[in-house]
Amino acid sequence: MQRILTSTLALLFAISLANPVQAGNPDRSGSAGAGQLLILPWALSSGLAGANTALVTGVEASFSNVAGLAFVNRTELAVCNTQYLVGTDIQLNSLGFVQAVGGGHLGITVTSMTFGDIEITTEDLPEGGIGAYRPTFSNIGISYAKAFSNTIYGGLTVRMISESISNVRANGVSFDAGIRYLAGDDGRLKFGISLRNVGAPMRYSGDGLTLTATPQGAAEGLTIMQRSERFELPSLVNIGFGYELMRRESMKLSGMGQFTSNSFTRDQVAAGLELNLKDRFMIRAGYLYEDGAGNEEVTRTAMTGPSAGISVNFPTSDEGYIGLHYGYRTTNPFDGIHSIGLNISM
Repeated sequence: MQRILTSTLALLFAISLANPVQAGNPDRSGSAGAGQLLILPWALSSGLAGANTALVTGVEASFSNVAGLAFVNRTELAVCNTQYLVGTDIQLNSLGFVQAVGGGHLGITVTSMTFGDIEITTEDLPEGGIGAYRPTFSNIGISYAKAFSNTIYGGLTVRMISESISNVRANGVSFDAGIRYLAGDDGRLKFGISLRNVGAPMRYSGDGLTLTATPQGAAEGLTIMQRSERFELPSLVNIGFGYELMRRESMKLSGMGQFTSNSFTRDQVAAGLELNLKDRFMIRAGYLYEDGAGNEEVTRTAMTGPSAGISVNFPTSDEGYIGLHYGYRTTNPFDGIHSIGLNISM
Protein backbone atom coordinates (compact mmCIF):
# COMPACT_ATOMS: atom_id res chain seq x y z
CA MET A 1 0.00 0.00 0.00
CA GLN A 2 2.77 2.44 0.86
CA ARG A 3 4.49 1.84 -2.49
CA ILE A 4 1.23 2.49 -4.35
CA LEU A 5 0.65 5.68 -2.36
CA THR A 6 4.18 6.93 -2.98
CA SER A 7 4.01 6.28 -6.73
CA THR A 8 0.59 7.88 -7.09
CA LEU A 9 1.54 10.98 -5.14
CA ALA A 10 4.72 11.41 -7.16
CA LEU A 11 2.64 11.25 -10.33
CA LEU A 12 0.19 13.77 -8.87
CA PHE A 13 3.00 16.20 -8.12
CA ALA A 14 4.38 15.85 -11.65
CA ILE A 15 0.95 16.46 -13.19
CA SER A 16 0.39 19.57 -11.10
CA LEU A 17 3.73 21.05 -12.12
CA ALA A 18 3.09 20.33 -15.78
CA ASN A 19 -0.41 21.81 -15.67
CA PRO A 20 -0.53 25.34 -17.17
CA VAL A 21 -1.45 28.11 -14.78
CA GLN A 22 -4.31 29.20 -17.05
CA ALA A 23 -5.57 25.70 -17.83
CA GLY A 24 -9.30 26.26 -17.50
CA ASN A 25 -11.37 25.31 -20.52
CA PRO A 26 -14.56 27.42 -20.59
CA ASP A 27 -15.39 26.13 -24.09
CA ARG A 28 -16.10 22.72 -22.53
CA SER A 29 -18.44 24.08 -19.85
CA GLY A 30 -21.49 21.90 -19.50
CA SER A 31 -19.96 18.90 -21.27
CA ALA A 32 -18.98 17.06 -18.07
CA GLY A 33 -21.39 15.24 -15.81
CA ALA A 34 -21.49 14.15 -12.16
CA GLY A 35 -21.57 17.78 -11.07
CA GLN A 36 -22.31 16.62 -7.52
CA LEU A 37 -18.57 15.99 -7.16
CA LEU A 38 -17.91 19.74 -7.35
CA ILE A 39 -20.36 20.77 -4.62
CA LEU A 40 -18.71 21.34 -1.25
CA PRO A 41 -20.79 19.37 1.29
CA TRP A 42 -19.06 20.44 4.56
CA ALA A 43 -19.76 23.51 6.70
CA LEU A 44 -16.27 24.39 7.95
CA SER A 45 -14.71 24.43 4.48
CA SER A 46 -17.73 26.24 3.07
CA GLY A 47 -17.05 29.23 5.32
CA LEU A 48 -13.58 29.50 3.73
CA ALA A 49 -14.91 29.26 0.15
CA GLY A 50 -13.11 25.92 -0.10
CA ALA A 51 -9.71 27.64 -0.01
CA ASN A 52 -8.25 25.31 2.66
CA THR A 53 -6.57 22.64 0.53
CA ALA A 54 -3.32 23.17 2.46
CA LEU A 55 -4.92 23.32 5.93
CA VAL A 56 -8.01 21.10 5.97
CA THR A 57 -7.96 18.20 8.43
CA GLY A 58 -10.38 15.53 9.61
CA VAL A 59 -13.38 14.18 7.75
CA GLU A 60 -13.72 17.29 5.58
CA ALA A 61 -10.29 16.57 4.06
CA SER A 62 -11.83 13.68 2.14
CA PHE A 63 -13.38 16.28 -0.19
CA SER A 64 -10.68 18.96 -0.56
CA ASN A 65 -7.37 17.16 0.06
CA VAL A 66 -7.42 13.61 1.38
CA ALA A 67 -3.92 14.01 2.87
CA GLY A 68 -5.55 15.97 5.70
CA LEU A 69 -6.95 12.75 7.15
CA ALA A 70 -3.45 11.95 8.39
CA PHE A 71 -3.71 14.81 10.93
CA VAL A 72 -6.56 13.21 12.90
CA ASN A 73 -5.35 12.31 16.39
CA ARG A 74 -8.54 10.60 17.51
CA THR A 75 -11.59 8.88 16.07
CA GLU A 76 -13.78 11.46 14.34
CA LEU A 77 -17.42 11.36 13.24
CA ALA A 78 -19.03 14.16 11.22
CA VAL A 79 -22.46 14.95 9.80
CA CYS A 80 -23.58 17.95 7.77
CA ASN A 81 -26.69 19.28 6.07
CA THR A 82 -26.34 21.77 3.22
CA GLN A 83 -29.25 23.81 1.86
CA TYR A 84 -27.92 24.35 -1.66
CA LEU A 85 -29.09 27.42 -3.58
CA VAL A 86 -31.91 28.14 -1.14
CA GLY A 87 -35.21 28.29 -3.02
CA THR A 88 -34.49 25.27 -5.23
CA ASP A 89 -35.27 22.56 -2.62
CA ILE A 90 -31.85 20.99 -3.24
CA GLN A 91 -30.19 19.49 -0.16
CA LEU A 92 -26.97 17.62 0.53
CA ASN A 93 -26.62 15.34 3.54
CA SER A 94 -23.16 14.06 4.40
CA LEU A 95 -21.82 11.56 6.89
CA GLY A 96 -18.14 10.80 7.50
CA PHE A 97 -15.93 8.74 9.77
CA VAL A 98 -12.14 8.63 10.29
CA GLN A 99 -10.21 6.10 12.35
CA ALA A 100 -6.50 5.39 12.84
CA VAL A 101 -5.62 2.05 11.24
CA GLY A 102 -2.11 0.65 11.49
CA GLY A 103 0.31 3.37 10.43
CA GLY A 104 -2.31 5.52 8.71
CA HIS A 105 -5.91 6.70 8.81
CA LEU A 106 -8.96 5.18 7.13
CA GLY A 107 -11.91 7.39 6.24
CA ILE A 108 -15.40 6.68 4.89
CA THR A 109 -17.77 9.40 3.66
CA VAL A 110 -21.29 9.25 2.24
CA THR A 111 -22.98 12.20 0.51
CA SER A 112 -26.56 12.16 -0.74
CA MET A 113 -28.10 14.91 -2.86
CA THR A 114 -31.89 15.31 -3.13
CA PHE A 115 -33.97 17.64 -5.29
CA GLY A 116 -37.44 17.35 -3.79
CA ASP A 117 -40.47 16.18 -5.74
CA ILE A 118 -40.46 16.84 -9.50
CA GLU A 119 -43.70 16.60 -11.48
CA ILE A 120 -43.90 13.75 -13.99
CA THR A 121 -44.71 14.99 -17.49
CA THR A 122 -45.24 13.17 -20.79
CA GLU A 123 -45.85 14.15 -24.38
CA ASP A 124 -49.55 13.61 -23.82
CA LEU A 125 -49.59 15.33 -20.40
CA PRO A 126 -46.99 18.12 -20.56
CA GLU A 127 -48.56 19.85 -17.55
CA GLY A 128 -48.17 16.80 -15.29
CA GLY A 129 -50.86 15.77 -12.85
CA ILE A 130 -49.88 12.10 -12.85
CA GLY A 131 -47.53 12.08 -9.88
CA ALA A 132 -43.96 13.03 -9.05
CA TYR A 133 -40.50 11.48 -8.91
CA ARG A 134 -37.39 12.11 -6.81
CA PRO A 135 -33.94 12.14 -8.43
CA THR A 136 -31.20 10.88 -6.12
CA PHE A 137 -27.50 11.61 -6.54
CA SER A 138 -25.02 10.07 -4.11
CA ASN A 139 -21.39 9.13 -3.71
CA ILE A 140 -19.45 6.98 -1.25
CA GLY A 141 -15.75 7.60 -0.66
CA ILE A 142 -13.21 5.28 0.94
CA SER A 143 -9.98 7.09 1.83
CA TYR A 144 -6.59 6.22 3.24
CA ALA A 145 -3.91 8.70 4.32
CA LYS A 146 -0.65 8.55 6.24
CA ALA A 147 2.42 10.51 7.22
CA PHE A 148 5.54 9.68 5.20
CA SER A 149 7.71 11.92 7.36
CA ASN A 150 7.34 14.80 9.81
CA THR A 151 6.69 17.15 6.88
CA ILE A 152 5.10 15.09 4.07
CA TYR A 153 1.62 13.57 4.19
CA GLY A 154 -0.38 11.89 1.45
CA GLY A 155 -3.58 10.01 0.74
CA LEU A 156 -5.89 8.38 -1.81
CA THR A 157 -9.68 8.17 -2.19
CA VAL A 158 -11.82 5.79 -4.22
CA ARG A 159 -15.30 7.19 -4.77
CA MET A 160 -18.36 5.31 -6.03
CA ILE A 161 -20.87 7.55 -7.82
CA SER A 162 -24.57 6.97 -8.41
CA GLU A 163 -27.16 9.16 -10.14
CA SER A 164 -30.70 7.96 -10.73
CA ILE A 165 -34.40 8.60 -11.21
CA SER A 166 -37.06 5.88 -11.20
CA ASN A 167 -36.18 4.44 -14.60
CA VAL A 168 -32.74 5.81 -15.57
CA ARG A 169 -29.45 5.58 -13.70
CA ALA A 170 -25.69 5.96 -14.10
CA ASN A 171 -22.90 4.54 -11.96
CA GLY A 172 -19.18 5.25 -11.96
CA VAL A 173 -15.94 5.30 -9.99
CA SER A 174 -13.56 8.21 -9.47
CA PHE A 175 -10.22 8.66 -7.75
CA ASP A 176 -8.73 11.49 -5.68
CA ALA A 177 -5.17 11.92 -4.47
CA GLY A 178 -3.52 14.58 -2.34
CA ILE A 179 -0.30 15.60 -0.62
CA ARG A 180 0.49 18.04 2.20
CA TYR A 181 3.88 19.55 2.95
CA LEU A 182 4.89 21.45 6.09
CA ALA A 183 7.69 23.93 5.45
CA GLY A 184 10.09 25.50 7.93
CA ASP A 185 11.17 24.40 11.38
CA ASP A 186 7.98 25.63 13.03
CA GLY A 187 5.57 24.24 10.40
CA ARG A 188 3.72 27.53 10.03
CA LEU A 189 3.90 27.45 6.24
CA LYS A 190 1.94 24.65 4.56
CA PHE A 191 1.41 23.57 0.97
CA GLY A 192 -1.21 21.25 -0.46
CA ILE A 193 -1.91 19.71 -3.86
CA SER A 194 -4.90 17.55 -4.71
CA LEU A 195 -6.05 15.86 -7.91
CA ARG A 196 -9.78 15.14 -7.85
CA ASN A 197 -12.50 13.37 -9.82
CA VAL A 198 -10.33 11.30 -12.14
CA GLY A 199 -12.08 8.31 -13.65
CA ALA A 200 -13.65 6.63 -16.65
CA PRO A 201 -16.62 8.28 -18.41
CA MET A 202 -20.14 7.47 -17.19
CA ARG A 203 -23.29 6.72 -19.16
CA TYR A 204 -27.00 6.71 -18.34
CA SER A 205 -29.06 3.58 -19.02
CA GLY A 206 -32.42 2.11 -18.07
CA ASP A 207 -36.02 1.62 -19.16
CA GLY A 208 -36.52 5.36 -19.39
CA LEU A 209 -34.38 5.38 -22.53
CA THR A 210 -36.59 2.87 -24.35
CA LEU A 211 -39.12 3.82 -27.00
CA THR A 212 -42.11 1.71 -28.04
CA ALA A 213 -43.67 2.40 -31.44
CA THR A 214 -45.54 0.61 -34.20
CA PRO A 215 -43.92 1.02 -37.61
CA GLN A 216 -46.26 1.67 -40.53
CA GLY A 217 -47.67 -1.60 -41.78
CA ALA A 218 -46.46 -3.63 -38.78
CA ALA A 219 -48.87 -5.74 -36.75
CA GLU A 220 -47.10 -5.27 -33.43
CA GLY A 221 -45.13 -2.53 -31.73
CA LEU A 222 -41.36 -2.58 -31.37
CA THR A 223 -39.30 -1.55 -28.40
CA ILE A 224 -36.13 0.36 -29.18
CA MET A 225 -33.36 0.91 -26.64
CA GLN A 226 -31.67 4.29 -27.03
CA ARG A 227 -28.06 4.68 -25.90
CA SER A 228 -27.08 7.87 -24.15
CA GLU A 229 -23.77 9.57 -24.86
CA ARG A 230 -20.95 9.05 -22.39
CA PHE A 231 -19.93 12.00 -20.24
CA GLU A 232 -16.63 12.82 -18.55
CA LEU A 233 -16.11 13.43 -14.86
CA PRO A 234 -15.33 17.04 -13.77
CA SER A 235 -11.64 16.50 -12.98
CA LEU A 236 -9.59 19.30 -11.44
CA VAL A 237 -6.35 20.15 -9.66
CA ASN A 238 -6.15 22.23 -6.46
CA ILE A 239 -2.88 23.94 -5.50
CA GLY A 240 -2.96 25.75 -2.18
CA PHE A 241 -0.91 27.22 0.63
CA GLY A 242 -1.58 28.26 4.20
CA TYR A 243 0.37 30.32 6.71
CA GLU A 244 -0.11 31.00 10.40
CA LEU A 245 0.02 34.79 10.46
CA MET A 246 -0.17 34.85 14.24
CA ARG A 247 0.47 32.08 16.77
CA ARG A 248 -0.12 32.73 20.45
CA GLU A 249 -1.15 30.53 23.36
CA SER A 250 -4.74 31.76 23.25
CA MET A 251 -5.12 32.78 19.62
CA LYS A 252 -4.09 31.75 16.13
CA LEU A 253 -4.74 33.56 12.86
CA SER A 254 -4.29 31.61 9.61
CA GLY A 255 -4.36 32.85 6.04
CA MET A 256 -4.71 30.66 2.97
CA GLY A 257 -4.92 30.80 -0.79
CA GLN A 258 -5.77 28.35 -3.53
CA PHE A 259 -5.74 28.00 -7.30
CA THR A 260 -8.13 25.52 -8.93
CA SER A 261 -7.51 24.35 -12.48
CA ASN A 262 -10.75 22.95 -13.89
CA SER A 263 -10.84 20.69 -16.93
CA PHE A 264 -14.38 21.63 -17.95
CA THR A 265 -14.90 25.21 -16.89
CA ARG A 266 -13.05 28.36 -15.89
CA ASP A 267 -10.24 28.32 -13.37
CA GLN A 268 -10.82 29.72 -9.89
CA VAL A 269 -8.79 31.52 -7.23
CA ALA A 270 -9.85 31.47 -3.58
CA ALA A 271 -8.55 33.00 -0.36
CA GLY A 272 -9.55 32.72 3.28
CA LEU A 273 -8.82 33.80 6.86
CA GLU A 274 -9.53 31.93 10.07
CA LEU A 275 -9.26 33.22 13.64
CA ASN A 276 -8.94 30.44 16.23
CA LEU A 277 -9.44 31.22 19.92
CA LYS A 278 -8.08 28.40 22.13
CA ASP A 279 -9.52 25.78 19.74
CA ARG A 280 -12.90 26.59 21.26
CA PHE A 281 -14.27 29.32 18.99
CA MET A 282 -13.40 29.97 15.37
CA ILE A 283 -14.55 32.59 12.92
CA ARG A 284 -13.68 32.47 9.24
CA ALA A 285 -14.22 34.26 5.96
CA GLY A 286 -13.35 33.50 2.37
CA TYR A 287 -13.65 34.72 -1.19
CA LEU A 288 -13.85 32.79 -4.47
CA TYR A 289 -12.99 34.51 -7.74
CA GLU A 290 -13.81 33.23 -11.20
CA ASP A 291 -13.50 35.22 -14.40
CA GLY A 292 -16.90 36.67 -15.21
CA ALA A 293 -18.41 36.06 -11.77
CA GLY A 294 -20.95 38.75 -10.97
CA ASN A 295 -21.59 39.54 -14.64
CA GLU A 296 -24.91 37.90 -15.43
CA GLU A 297 -24.20 37.92 -19.16
CA VAL A 298 -21.01 35.88 -19.07
CA THR A 299 -20.83 34.11 -15.69
CA ARG A 300 -20.88 30.32 -15.53
CA THR A 301 -21.33 30.05 -11.77
CA ALA A 302 -23.98 31.03 -9.25
CA MET A 303 -21.27 31.88 -6.70
CA THR A 304 -20.74 35.60 -6.23
CA GLY A 305 -17.57 35.29 -4.13
CA PRO A 306 -17.92 36.00 -0.39
CA SER A 307 -18.37 33.32 2.27
CA ALA A 308 -18.25 33.21 6.06
CA GLY A 309 -18.60 30.77 8.92
CA ILE A 310 -18.19 30.06 12.62
CA SER A 311 -17.38 27.02 14.77
CA VAL A 312 -17.83 26.30 18.46
CA ASN A 313 -16.08 23.33 20.11
CA PHE A 314 -17.33 21.91 23.40
CA PRO A 315 -14.72 19.83 25.26
CA THR A 316 -15.81 16.45 26.63
CA SER A 317 -14.61 14.59 29.70
CA ASP A 318 -12.40 12.18 27.73
CA GLU A 319 -10.36 15.01 26.14
CA GLY A 320 -12.38 14.86 22.96
CA TYR A 321 -14.80 17.52 21.77
CA ILE A 322 -18.10 18.15 20.08
CA GLY A 323 -17.95 20.81 17.38
CA LEU A 324 -20.78 22.78 15.80
CA HIS A 325 -20.08 24.46 12.45
CA TYR A 326 -21.95 26.87 10.22
CA GLY A 327 -20.96 28.10 6.76
CA TYR A 328 -22.62 30.50 4.34
CA ARG A 329 -21.84 31.30 0.70
CA THR A 330 -23.43 34.07 -1.34
CA THR A 331 -25.04 33.29 -4.69
CA ASN A 332 -26.90 35.00 -7.51
CA PRO A 333 -29.58 33.97 -8.23
CA PHE A 334 -31.24 32.22 -5.26
CA ASP A 335 -30.66 32.90 -1.56
CA GLY A 336 -27.21 31.53 -0.91
CA ILE A 337 -25.89 28.23 0.45
CA HIS A 338 -26.27 27.34 4.13
CA SER A 339 -24.34 24.47 5.74
CA ILE A 340 -24.71 23.22 9.33
CA GLY A 341 -22.40 20.49 10.60
CA LEU A 342 -21.56 18.51 13.71
CA ASN A 343 -18.17 16.90 14.49
CA ILE A 344 -17.50 14.50 17.34
CA SER A 345 -13.92 13.66 18.29
CA MET A 346 -13.60 10.80 20.75
